[in-house]
Amino acid sequence: MEPFSDYDWYDGLGLAELIRKGEVSAREVCEAAILRIEALNPALNAVIQPMFDLGRRAVEAGLPDGPFRGVPFLLKDLMAAYAGVPLTAGSRACRNYVPDRDSELVRRFKQAGLVVLGKTNCPEFGLLGVTEPELHGPTRNPWNTGRTPGGSSGGSAAAVAAGMTPLASAGDGGGSIRIPASHCGLFGLKPTRGRNPTGPAYGAVWQGAVVEHALTRSVRDSAALLDATHGADAGAPYVIPPPERPYSEEVKREPGVLKIAFNTRSPIGTEVHPECVRAVEEAARLLEGLGHAVEAAQPDLNGEALAKSYLTMYFGEMAADIEELKSILGRKATRGDLESLTWTLGLMGRTFSAGHFVRSLREWDIAARQMGRFHETYDLYLTPTVASPPVRIGELAPKPAERVAMNVINALGLGKLLQLSGITDKLAIESLSKTPFTQLANFTGLPAMSVPLHWTTDGLPCGVQFIGRFGDEAALFRLAAQLEAARPWFDRRPATARPA
Repeated sequence: MEPFSDYDWYDGLGLAELIRKGEVSAREVCEAAILRIEALNPALNAVIQPMFDLGRRAVEAGLPDGPFRGVPFLLKDLMAAYAGVPLTAGSRACRNYVPDRDSELVRRFKQAGLVVLGKTNCPEFGLLGVTEPELHGPTRNPWNTGRTPGGSSGGSAAAVAAGMTPLASAGDGGGSIRIPASHCGLFGLKPTRGRNPTGPAYGAVWQGAVVEHALTRSVRDSAALLDATHGADAGAPYVIPPPERPYSEEVKREPGVLKIAFNTRSPIGTEVHPECVRAVEEAARLLEGLGHAVEAAQPDLNGEALAKSYLTMYFGEMAADIEELKSILGRKATRGDLESLTWTLGLMGRTFSAGHFVRSLREWDIAARQMGRFHETYDLYLTPTVASPPVRIGELAPKPAERVAMNVINALGLGKLLQLSGITDKLAIESLSKTPFTQLANFTGLPAMSVPLHWTTDGLPCGVQFIGRFGDEAALFRLAAQLEAARPWFDRRPATARPA
């Protein structure tokens, strides 16, 4: 069988159309994807669990007649349970955990006709905006392998940017779809809270901050995939109105004249790289040229209070997760099961009161109401996706002295001392300094997207973010399609996307 050499020049729907017309077989497409993964993955470490034989068997058995029938796909190794395949969540504690059933979203991916060929790398429990877990090692950015692809969906982003598959699953609890989309030159949409299912194992993940979807190279792939997966499942914590029409139709409609507010200042007062500012300013000019009304404005929000509330949620969620690891390990989790930073976060979660946790989360309600009022005036809110282009691999890792300090704190259980010292407030600002813009959509449940409209002078992607009204992914898709036509990005490829 001759290899399908043009495989990576099609998006998912393009491949599905070729298969539907009989111009190429699903088997040929599957083998082409496997060849690319095998050729490119050693340099990138994007795919940490190959599932080639499972994919081949699915093709041979016959695929559902969905919109992506025969299209290769990858699953982020977090939440996306595939029966019989390890689900490590980037953690030593879970390296032997094998779920016995598919998650509902994975079931819907399969029903759409997607062929799953592997699991992608992520930081431990999806906690960071870089993908450098101790268990699997760092994933590298195809645009510059010395740089991070972002996180927590960094493995999926690197794989799609390199052309291993045209799309891959991703999840977003604070920017984990949009940050790697920005860093890897991809389109990344975070749907509205409740748009996609989280069952059967989960409900309101991270207090409702998390929603899963995908990273794609084309806008239409993202729209068609959301058409195939949206809707509540049994026992869902949120049930929201369905879209007025299929998103695949929305990308063919004009967006109309939109009133768009833009802002480049960090909500927590930290530095924003000039390239990220330039990306928004260029986008604003492009939008004006397309006929939209664009002006500088920002919602009235307490960014610092929201940053602190976000970290408090981290603390509480990690404390609970560490307790629940007993069901996987068959014993109580110990420090050796987890990375030092993860254990420290869990330790902090055991020091704050229930009252403090609840008060912190009330900041999210305040923000949601403020954004509701803001969207009475503006259709969309434009910001940088990130405050910095991709950092170097290891740049944000704890320094040796910090590791020593964490180990001492963890060994002695000094979480209360950390709380009293005020260092956690400092940590909230420092930890979000590179990515302060994306969490707002997670606090409020709003749909948001990163669009790859800018590349830095040294050739690194730098996306811009749009936040829409609750439940209105349609407006985002319409605008994204217009921007994609006005300033195409699909054919921009990193040098590492071509195997040697």
